[in-house]
Amino acid sequence: MTQSSFPSTSRSRACAFLSIAFAAGALAACASQTSSAGVPIVAAAPMPAAEIAPPAPPAAPEPPMRYEQAGSGDPREGLAPGLFDAGEAIWNLRLVSATPPEEPFVGSTNSDLAFTGNYAIQGNYDGIQVWDISDPAKPASVVTYVCPASQSDVSVYGNLLFVSGEGLGGRLDCGEQGVQEAVSHHRLRGIRIFDISNIAEPQYVANVQTCRGSHTHTVLKHPDDDDNVYIYVSGSAPVRPADELAGCSSAMPWEDPNSALFRIEVIRVPLANPAEAAIASSPRIFEELVAPPRHGPSPADLAEIEEARLRGAFIIEFQGQTIELPDQYVAPMLDSIVKARGGEGEATAADSAALRTYVDQRIAGMQDAEAEEDGPAPGPTQCHDITVYPAIGLAGGACEGYGLLLDIADPANPKRLAAVSDSNFAYWHSATFNNDGTAILFTDEWGGGGGPKCRAGDPMEWGANAIFAIEDGEMDFRSYYKLPAVQTSQENCVAHNGSLIPVPGRDIMIQAWYQGGLSLFDWTDRANPMEIGYFDRGPVNGEQMASGGSWSVYWYNGAIVSSEIARGLDVLELKPSGFLTQNEIDAANSVRLDQLNSQGQPIFEWPATFALARAYVDQLERSTELAEARVARVREALDAAEAQSGSYRASALQALADGLAGASARSSDSGKMDKLVEAVRRLAAG
Repeated sequence: MTQSSFPSTSRSRACAFLSIAFAAGALAACASQTSSAGVPIVAAAPMPAAEIAPPAPPAAPEPPMRYEQAGSGDPREGLAPGLFDAGEAIWNLRLVSATPPEEPFVGSTNSDLAFTGNYAIQGNYDGIQVWDISDPAKPASVVTYVCPASQSDVSVYGNLLFVSGEGLGGRLDCGEQGVQEAVSHHRLRGIRIFDISNIAEPQYVANVQTCRGSHTHTVLKHPDDDDNVYIYVSGSAPVRPADELAGCSSAMPWEDPNSALFRIEVIRVPLANPAEAAIASSPRIFEELVAPPRHGPSPADLAEIEEARLRGAFIIEFQGQTIELPDQYVAPMLDSIVKARGGEGEATAADSAALRTYVDQRIAGMQDAEAEEDGPAPGPTQCHDITVYPAIGLAGGACEGYGLLLDIADPANPKRLAAVSDSNFAYWHSATFNNDGTAILFTDEWGGGGGPKCRAGDPMEWGANAIFAIEDGEMDFRSYYKLPAVQTSQENCVAHNGSLIPVPGRDIMIQAWYQGGLSLFDWTDRANPMEIGYFDRGPVNGEQMASGGSWSVYWYNGAIVSSEIARGLDVLELKPSGFLTQNEIDAANSVRLDQLNSQGQPIFEWPATFALARAYVDQLERSTELAEARVARVREALDAAEAQSGSYRASALQALADGLAGASARSSDSGKMDKLVEAVRRLAAG
């Protein structure tokens, strides 16, 4: 992928319109790109083109910049570029291994991750890669399964593997020859289902086709349904022709109640016979939402637009934004003009002038037509990610222009409880709950994942995370968090996928920022999130934008596993620091998961260990809720009890718990003291 593989919503919509209006050759350039296997795939990778555009936003006030000064001495600034030999900066993390991609996937885009047993399953635009990570220092390739269909996001349940397909070139038979026809019954756009009972030999079980494909998907195992799993499909591509898949319609819902717009798809997978998987419902969770206001370009964007204008790039004004049309869109249209006048070779200055006039007229006409529409523009037509948290019965929907809170009590019919928008957010991308379900964090993929949105001139509120408290079914904004290090204009950088780390009593998250690297941060204090660790590399290419960096990173059974777009698979681990003690790390690593999906959030439950009790003591010491002398006595008591066994240990721990319970009532942090008391009592109970 290149930067233009991730067009912004306005840019991709403008391109699509111009292409349709202009010529079939231009349409091909705007609608697809070619993967490393020579298969056409949709151009809009993390960020799709919206079906309904928002109105032009009002002029935004001058936003505060991300950094008070560039060149602040952060070790992440100025790292040497390189594909596999880039400079590195790391703090409070340890890089355990960095494994390059297997040969079939070299040069192809690695996407998201899922985990089962000792295996990490890595999606790739050309298929799936399975790694054995039982030894995190030496991940071993188990199978490289070539099956093109961008973007191949993956999820697991039991012995089933689910893979998203959205690209125009994905085939039902996984063939590498792609699909060239505009309408084809060989095309796969939806969900593939594999049996991975023998993970080294995945068996293709079935597929479920959808009208807009599957950009991402979410697997939900509902606690009250042991017979099925459900898949929430987020499909963001244009609606496919009804001739290709019966029933697909791109009309507005008020024109066609069966429209494929403004809905998600829910697939029911019978566990006894997954081959019978089918769409169970198409909930319209976006009803009555209108297009939210959006911000304009940042100072860094404006500077790059001016530089592009000076070098003769095609610049348009569209929906209140100044946009540079990428060469991959412009070149086919110029070629069409040359052919139309019977010419050969390169376009002339007159050809370029004719195209500029044409583009300006078409954009003006399109915007005039939209201005005549009555009422506000509709809101999102689709979600990008939906994170389900079955233990609390809620889901968080990151849905283009909104963040949604969903009730999933009825798994086939999720219902919207609340919706929030924010003019600082360009594209609501993914969601993460804290462990007790009292807060939710949304990411903003401003620029679509292919833009350098961590420059010194980019606002700290744009391309960041937004943190909300959840109270009585509503979401209340608390703060933003953005990677606090300047990145170059050669590095695609914006908030992307991550996960909680099960440090007891705290909300700590590891998150991918593409070529911004990984950021470890604490958002226990909703209003004051703080970075406590990082890992970063220099640009993939120091001369021009080339896509790379971490697509996603997740904690799984003590390992921090990152899917590197260009460089393969990274495995890291936590290091103790002034922000995180070894006891807290040991307590986190005592949590064991059988499986993990990026959009399926498990509840963390800690076994009774001395590390858990000591972790709470460390936290009370850090917050000064326990006096230094009292901390020392509690630690001595825990050490003494651990050295004993049987009834002697139980009695010692019970006595310690009783003493701590009395102190808890007098503590200003009684909640943390209560957790310590509970941890000690559980140890006493054996």
